[in-house]
Amino acid sequence: MHIHIQNDPGNIEISATDWEAANIAGHQVTFGTSAADFNAQAATVEILIAPPWKLKNLDLSTAPRLKILQTPVAGVDGLAPFDRIPENVLIFNNRGVHAAKAGEFSLMAILLLVNLMPVFITNQRAGIWERIPSGLAARKRLTIIGLGALGGAAAAQARRLGMTITGLRHSGTPHPDCDFSLPPSALDEVLPTTDILLLACPLTPETENLITAARLAALPRGAGIINIGRGRLIDQEALLDALESGHLGGAVLDVFAKEPIPAGDRAWGVQNLIITPHISADDPATYNALTLEIFKENLKAYLAGNRAPGQVDRQKAY
Repeated sequence: MHIHIQNDPGNIEISATDWEAANIAGHQVTFGTSAADFNAQAATVEILIAPPWKLKNLDLSTAPRLKILQTPVAGVDGLAPFDRIPENVLIFNNRGVHAAKAGEFSLMAILLLVNLMPVFITNQRAGIWERIPSGLAARKRLTIIGLGALGGAAAAQARRLGMTITGLRHSGTPHPDCDFSLPPSALDEVLPTTDILLLACPLTPETENLITAARLAALPRGAGIINIGRGRLIDQEALLDALESGHLGGAVLDVFAKEPIPAGDRAWGVQNLIITPHISADDPATYNALTLEIFKENLKAYLAGNRAPGQVDRQKAY
């Protein structure tokens, strides 16, 4: 098959060396970065590997033999509503590639919140010395929204701390690292007993602005928020209000409604907030190798006539 890799230099770039190391033999492979590079290959391309944002400049109707779009990212909200992708083209993502790093980041974020580090960082900037004791993670109740690769890895790390863990997933089926596994409809029931709320679900029409001002208010005073999913899962202004009012004790946010955060945005100065620039799940040393390993498994399943493990459901948008 003709596989074309459309790279984004300096961001996601799969090299010929990466490809050779993946040992995916028996296919024609081409590389490009510009629309012109894609157009030169489009007539015979059967599989396109490209991040969602690179597709904006590509006309996929010029690739009549295209069968598969493999994204080198897990979240496909950037492709929605999928109208740029022909209906006969299967969409695969690289779900699973972020798990190990996301789990470690979540562990760090949980411990930062348990030990009141957002508060101490705010006090340090203000030159305030205030001794505030904190308890143990083992006495805290963690709720995770989304138990896919990211949320599942976070649950596994939190289990090591002895936390009481509730996971919300569509199936509601048990998860080995959760004390309670519930459907998303149980969210309002569990918020009042949640010390730390961790968001790790995909962005879909159902999850956009899932965490509203009312749901933030339903959390206990002093609760913490971690978001490693997508910024628009939360009403960001309401979250900043809850931090400034002192209702929330702290937040560790890796994703935001608008990225990069504009200069002068109030998020930069709000109290008790730790900001990271959308880096919670990426390990540059392993990212490309793991992505290609997942692609190899997706391709193997497709060629065998089976559903690929990374196949995206267009209706669910993940």
